[in-house]
Amino acid sequence: MISEVEKKLLGIMMILIMFGMGSGLTWRDFFRAMKKPQGVGVGMLCQFGLMPMIAYGLGLLFNLSTPAALGLLIMGCVPGGTTSNIFTYFSKGDLALSIIMTVASTLLAIVATPALLYFYGSKIMQGELQIPFGDVSLTLFVLLVPVILGMLVRKWNANVGAVAEFFGGILGVVVILFLIVTWIPRNAGLLSTTPNEIFIASLFLGLSGFILGFGISKILKQTNKRAMTICLETGIQNGPLGIAIVLFSFPKELQDAILIVPVLYSLFIVLSSAGVTYFFRKWMTRLEMQKLKTDLL
Repeated sequence: MISEVEKKLLGIMMILIMFGMGSGLTWRDFFRAMKKPQGVGVGMLCQFGLMPMIAYGLGLLFNLSTPAALGLLIMGCVPGGTTSNIFTYFSKGDLALSIIMTVASTLLAIVATPALLYFYGSKIMQGELQIPFGDVSLTLFVLLVPVILGMLVRKWNANVGAVAEFFGGILGVVVILFLIVTWIPRNAGLLSTTPNEIFIASLFLGLSGFILGFGISKILKQTNKRAMTICLETGIQNGPLGIAIVLFSFPKELQDAILIVPVLYSLFIVLSSAGVTYFFRKWMTRLEMQKLKTDLL
């Protein structure tokens, strides 16, 4: 499904993406987040509480095959990605909160992702497949190293860090588009025989994350900008990381069957995120205009 060259290229790109993520953060950001932890706390609740539960539920609802259900679960258990930072920026959300949530969820994922895969995976697998928890943890740990290096670069030179942060975020989208452009034509036959339920579940995972992330944020009395940010952070999982976990953790003979959901999710999330971002941007612009008119009266 993905060639060895693409696999190595994906590994290099993931290192650069994680480096860019770290380059956008300083230790002061963590201290600032601790002073107002509500937004980050709600975000982590949605990220590691809601998304794995949604993924598990969709697998049961659509009666997916074991590999497809596992692929969906992996996408539900991975942290948010830098792609969410880009969409948050264009939607006029809280960019600082988005970046902190992305890094916080990435750090927490070293423990949370394997634990959640074990908890929900044991209910799905029923002895059919074995999840290589050690390899999953190792992959996440290795990808944490460039985040720390990025933070060190940011401390050394803020300008270099800002450039690395920008290109790291853009590269997150490029990786997804690269996989879509190269993968879909080669695997048209596989897609034509893929059950509709897998397409629907891959789409609904992100959409459900958007709706529930926003709804829970508002119930917990977050501001509109924070609710929008948490919504995007919840729905937009780190697609490249999910694909990397499959490629670097699972045996080659299982990769094709598991990988189809992370790839489809990555395709649908770019399209659905663009629609959600357009809606949020129009909404925030309208609210800003209403506030301006009120201030002038």
